[in-house]
Amino acid sequence: MIDAILKKIFGTKHERDVKRMMPVVAEINALEPAIQALDDAALRGKTDELRKRLADGAEIEDVLPEAFAVCREAARRSVGMRHFDVQLIGGMVLHNGTIAEMATGEGKTLVATLPAYLNALTGKGVHIVTVNDYLAKRDAQWMGPLYHALALSVGVIQHEASFTYDPAYTTPDIRMTALRPIDRRTAYLCDITYGTNNEFGFDYLRDNMRFSLKSWSSASCTTRSSTRWTRSSSTRRAPR
Repeated sequence: MIDAILKKIFGTKHERDVKRMMPVVAEINALEPAIQALDDAALRGKTDELRKRLADGAEIEDVLPEAFAVCREAARRSVGMRHFDVQLIGGMVLHNGTIAEMATGEGKTLVATLPAYLNALTGKGVHIVTVNDYLAKRDAQWMGPLYHALALSVGVIQHEASFTYDPAYTTPDIRMTALRPIDRRTAYLCDITYGTNNEFGFDYLRDNMRFSLKSWSSASCTTRSSTRWTRSSSTRRAPR
């Protein structure tokens, strides 16, 4: 009885969390006209501008609204999709390290680009973890144009193979469109790397079984400080 009364007065924790994020959504929306007015080169240049602000001491939360607005506009231009307000909230939830449960068709792949872009600005790398090789490859190809428009590199880790998104790369195999083969270490050193939990996990184990840093010359280099998200029926950011 008391719980019901308190919920009616103060709302549920979910409702309070959403209410807390709405001013940030409004700030992102307010930036949209100015970001839309930029040409492609100026939009691409925003990445270096935001990176410099972080390098000069700004907190990542300080650049979140503008980074999300830039990512939203890049998505609109490159892949023909614009993040809805609720997807902006989903991106903030992931960035905060909590769970955003999303059903099939609600835009998990698109939502993940927001915190991925924001955290990639730090230079520490972002891992987006999918449940199978097909989704890792598909999501990198699908969202690759967005990241490319913002001057970010994208890697893909597959079983016994690794790639980077390169729109200039051609291949007779349509399934591998724009995925140029590279070594595993280079894939991990990309700004954003897609892969599966199995590949990331076993690469980490292999790295930690090596006896010297020199032997990592062609290894995966998974120990670089990074941010990781898991993508499945529910999407979350795993602990660092």
